Amino acid sequence: MNTADIVIIGGGPAGLNAGLMLGRARKQTIVIDEGRPRNAVTREAHGFLTRDGISPGEFRRIAQEQLRVYPSVTQLEDTVVSVTGEDGAFLLETASGMSITSKKLLFAAGMKDRKLDVQGLSEVYGKSAFVCPYCDGWELRDQPLVVISKGAVLMHFAPLLSGWTKHITVCTNGPDELSEAERAELRAHQLPLFDAPIREISSHEGMVDHVVLTDGTAIPCKGIFFRPELVLGTELPLSLGCELSDTGVIAVDQFAESNVPGVYAAGDTASMMHQSIAAAASGALAGAAINGRLNQEAWQNNSR
Repeated sequence: MNTADIVIIGGGPAGLNAGLMLGRARKQTIVIDEGRPRNAVTREAHGFLTRDGISPGEFRRIAQEQLRVYPSVTQLEDTVVSVTGEDGAFLLETASGMSITSKKLLFAAGMKDRKLDVQGLSEVYGKSAFVCPYCDGWELRDQPLVVISKGAVLMHFAPLLSGWTKHITVCTNGPDELSEAERAELRAHQLPLFDAPIREISSHEGMVDHVVLTDGTAIPCKGIFFRPELVLGTELPLSLGCELSDTGVIAVDQFAESNVPGVYAAGDTASMMHQSIAAAASGALAGAAINGRLNQEAWQNNSR
């Protein structure tokens, strides 16, 4: 039986930065990651000071290497399949057959994309089709773009994206779910709106050239922004009774703790920011909070 002060489920920026904080705090920490990061489709990560433009794979390699300096941190490529127990005595089982007991848990497994249902979108995703203008808008500044979105999300997304380019065409891929006032707002900003379903995205070596609708309309563009459908990277927090927020992420307090004592969450698992630097920051906060709680508990137990 393996034992730990804290098991971190997920080895992205949030999990790795939490591991760094806890390793430096001399806590027995196990970071478990299945090795299938959501940002693997992305060529470059942006918006992270000192690491702007780095590939996600290189970012992870550097982070994992830096964690190896700390002897109390163990990194495993595995999948946690079950978690039981309670604060101070959690039991985890992994796909490889390993059993681990841990005092605390940190979920940092991020989110996963539902299967993309637009033909040709998977070929351009991460190359010329993106989800975050803060991450990739600069590279497509002033270019003709297609936004695939609808309803309230569209009315947030279109004004946001207009800061990078004024050449925006909206494809709702079916009923637009807009009010007449919202349609008039888009017209006032000269944003063409098409509600015919998308037949396919035409591209060459990952670079989009047209979005083709079922009515035959072909919309030329240099890039696409869309809002993916996301689910939690693991359902294990739900099995423990963790509550979700209205946005579908784990609800946590200012110290990254969920409603279940001893269970914490960080990164995209607990936030809609979806940026590496934000995830890393939340991992640092969670790591410090967990270390503080462990130290307080040890202090109280040793005074008896």
